[in-house]
Amino acid sequence: MTTEPDSFPRRHARTQRFTLGAPRSFTVAPDGSRVVFLRSGSGTDRANSLWVLDPEEGGERVAADPRALLGGASEDLSPEERARRERSREGGAGIVGYATDTAVELASFALSGRLFAAELRAGTARELPTPGPVIDPRPSPDGRHVAYVAQGAMRVVGAEGEGDRALAEPESENVSYGLAEFIAAEEMGRSRGFWWAPESDRLLVARADDTPVQRWWISDPAHPEREPQRVAYPAAGTGNADVRLFVIGLDGARTEVAWDRARYPYLARVHWSAAGAPLLLVQARDQRSQLILAVDPESGATRMVHADEDRTWLDLFPGVPCWSPAGQLVRIADEGGARVLAVGDRPLTGAQLHVRAVLDVSDDDVLISASAGQEAAEAETGQVHVYRVNELGVERVSQEPGVHSAARAGDVTVLVSATLDRPGARVQVLRDGKAAVVVPSHAEDPGMSPRVTLTEGGARRIPCAMLMPQDYAGDTPLPVLMDPYGGPHGQRVFAAHNPHLTSQWFADQGFAVVVADGRGTPGRSPAWEKGIHHDFTLSLDDQVEALEDLAKRFPLDLSRVAIRGWSFGGWLAGLAVLRRPDVFHAGIAGAPVTDWRLYDTHYTERYLGDPAEHPDAYARSSLVTADGLSSPAEPHRPLMIVHGLADDNVVVAHALRLSSALLAAGRPHEVLPLSGVTHITPQEQVAENLLLLQVDFLKRSLGITGA
Repeated sequence: MTTEPDSFPRRHARTQRFTLGAPRSFTVAPDGSRVVFLRSGSGTDRANSLWVLDPEEGGERVAADPRALLGGASEDLSPEERARRERSREGGAGIVGYATDTAVELASFALSGRLFAAELRAGTARELPTPGPVIDPRPSPDGRHVAYVAQGAMRVVGAEGEGDRALAEPESENVSYGLAEFIAAEEMGRSRGFWWAPESDRLLVARADDTPVQRWWISDPAHPEREPQRVAYPAAGTGNADVRLFVIGLDGARTEVAWDRARYPYLARVHWSAAGAPLLLVQARDQRSQLILAVDPESGATRMVHADEDRTWLDLFPGVPCWSPAGQLVRIADEGGARVLAVGDRPLTGAQLHVRAVLDVSDDDVLISASAGQEAAEAETGQVHVYRVNELGVERVSQEPGVHSAARAGDVTVLVSATLDRPGARVQVLRDGKAAVVVPSHAEDPGMSPRVTLTEGGARRIPCAMLMPQDYAGDTPLPVLMDPYGGPHGQRVFAAHNPHLTSQWFADQGFAVVVADGRGTPGRSPAWEKGIHHDFTLSLDDQVEALEDLAKRFPLDLSRVAIRGWSFGGWLAGLAVLRRPDVFHAGIAGAPVTDWRLYDTHYTERYLGDPAEHPDAYARSSLVTADGLSSPAEPHRPLMIVHGLADDNVVVAHALRLSSALLAAGRPHEVLPLSGVTHITPQEQVAENLLLLQVDFLKRSLGITGA
C-alpha cells in the first residue's frame, strides 16, 4: 500500500504527528536572563538540541548539539533508557530531557548513555567521563556536582568530571537506586527516583526492589533467533515492587526514611526545596487514603502534614504537594464537588475552575492550569487556561480561546498556546505579563485545518467534537466514525488545531467523525472523572448517548456507524461492537486492554478495585468473558484488532486472548500484528500504513464504495 509523497498519512508519520521541530521543555532562569528549551532543527528532524534564549533581545543560541557531541555517530540507547522513553511516550531523539542547577547556569543530559554538561551562559558543552550507561543526570542546586544512575547504582561526579563515585549500589539484579519503578513512571507521573537537597550536600534516593513482581516474557515471533525479554510486570492483584527511600550524603552515609509502608506502599510524590523539610506523598494500595509527610533528613523520621481520604479514589496532580516560599503547604484537592487549589488550610479557588496542575509557586501567587468548572458554558468546551491565584483572587493569564500551559521564574513567563485557528502551538515569552518575544517553531504546517464544531451531547452534556469532510456541502447523511479515547487521563476534545488532525483526515475520507469525552475522562469535575468507579462500561453508554443526540443536529447515517481507538480507546471500540451491535457496525481495536486482570496494579485497582474483592467489576469490563462473547446478540460485527508484539504496557496477550475467544464464539474478526512495535508506534512506515489500512477496513465493513 503506497501513498503520495506529500500525503497526510506520510507527513503525519514523518513529523511524528507534526511535533518535531516545535520548542518544548522550558526552564526559566530565576533572574529572567535565560530561557532554556529543546527543539530539533526541522519538522522532520528527530534529534533535539539544547537552546538558550535571551528574553530581552530575543536572540537564541545552541548550547548543545547532539550531532556535534556524538561526532556524527548514531545513538545507542540502553534497555533502561528505552524503557524510560516508552513510559514517557517519548518518540524523539538527541537530547530528550535535561536538568539544571538552581541558577540555570549548568545543564546536564545523557546521550547514548554518556554524560554531558552544558555551561548555559557560555553556550559550551562537554562530556564528563563516567561509567555508563548514564540515566537521568541532574546537577546539584549549587552546580558543583551531577548525580546520575548507571547500572542501577546512584552515582555522583564533580561538575568538571572529577571524583566520580557510587553513593549506593544495588544489592542484587532486582534492585535499583535512583530510578522510578514501572508503575511510578507509567501511572503515577513520577519519572524520577532521586532528589537533591537544596544545600547540595545530600540526596533523597528511592530504592526499588522488584523481586515481589511477577515475571513475564515478551518475545518477537518475527525473530525466533532472539531470546525473549524478561520483564517485571505488576498485574492487577499481584505483587508490586518494594520501594524505600533513603537520605544519602555525598560521602555515602545513608539514613532510611520511615513511614508506614505496609499501609502506604506507594511513593507517589517527593518535593525538596529551600522552603521547608522534604515532602512525601504516599498512598494506600487502594488509593482511597494518602498522607503528605514531612521528613527530618537527619533522623529519617516523618510527621504528617496532611491526610486525605476518598470513598472512590484519590488522584495525583502535577506540581503538588509542595511548599510555598512562606512555608505553606500547596496542594490540589477535591472539595465541595470541585477540584480546588489550597494553600495552607484555605482553598483559593472554587467551583468556577477545575484545577489541573500547579505550574509555579512564588512569594506573590500560585500559577496554575485549569479548565472551567462543571457548569461552564458550551462555548468553553475543550479550553484549558493559565491563571494566577492568590488570596486576593484569580487572574487569567492566557486570553485567547484554546489550550495553554506555562513555565515561569521571577517576572518571566513562557506561555505555550494552542488554538483552533492555527496549527501547532505559539510560544510567547512574557515579562511582567507583557509579550516580549516569540520562540520560533520549526514544526511543519499540516496543510489542513480541522472543520470541527465543539459542542455537547446528550442529557449529561458530554463534551464532543464534530468533524465533517472539508468538501462536504450538502445535507446527505454521512457514515459515522466514532474516534474516542474515552477513559482516564485521555481528554480528546480540545479547543486546539492539531489534536483533531487525524480525525479530520478520516472525515475527509467520507465520514462524519465524532469525538466524545464521556465519564471517566479528565477536565470537567471530580464526579465526572470518578463516575466510572467499578464499571468502565459506562464509557460506552456515554458514546451512545452522544452519538444519538448529535444525530438530531448533524447529518449522521446511523445505519453505518464505526468506532476506532487505541489502548483504552481500543478496548472501548471492542466493547462497542461486542455489546452494542445494534449501534456499532464495525470497530478497530488498537492495542486494547481486553482483560483488565492483565493490566497494571496502580491504574486498574484505582478504578476497578482488587480483582479478588471485586471480580464482578473485572468481568463486567472484560472483552473475553461471557458477558461480551456468549450472548446470542446478532448480527456479529466486523472487528479489526491491531497490536504491537513488543508492547510491554498492554502486552499482546490481550489481543491474542480476545482473538481466541472470538474464534471460539464464531465471531468474525481480523488481527493485524505489528512486529517490533511497542505501545507507541514511532516507526514511520508503520504509522503511515496503519492509517491507510484502517480506512480500507472501515470502507469494506460499512459497504462504502468509491474514493
